[in-house]
Amino acid sequence: MADYSTRVKWVGGHRGVLSCSNGAELPFSAPAQLHGEPDVLTPEDAFVGALNACYTLMFIWAMEKLQIELVDYECEVIGHVEEFLDRTSTFSGMTVKPKIVVRGTSEAKVRRALKLAEKYSLVWQSIKAEVSLKPVIEIL
Repeated sequence: MADYSTRVKWVGGHRGVLSCSNGAELPFSAPAQLHGEPDVLTPEDAFVGALNACYTLMFIWAMEKLQIELVDYECEVIGHVEEFLDRTSTFSGMTVKPKIVVRGTSEAKVRRALKLAEKYSLVWQSIKAEVSLKPVIEIL
């Protein structure tokens, strides 16, 4: 598997531009409550978003592999932050909450796809905080 790289250019204040090895460029800032700018990607949102995007893509792959008809999918991921007395913080846990609508299959088969997505999600497997999965599954 290939390595991934990013490059950051500071553009002033608490703002920069993140350039990705695939050509994407994203402005970013610190969170507004930490002297950053509102309405701009933050490293914290990017971390939580990376889990969400990676897991979603692996779930779609698993659904295709298991030949399950996916009708609708959305997923919220919540990164739980723990603050310490010395003013440091860490992500203490992540909650992945997919809402899945499928047609013509069993819940057990959808849960198998969820487990495959977890197993093959590079980002999920790289997070040291506990990641919990709380799916809502609707079968038509």
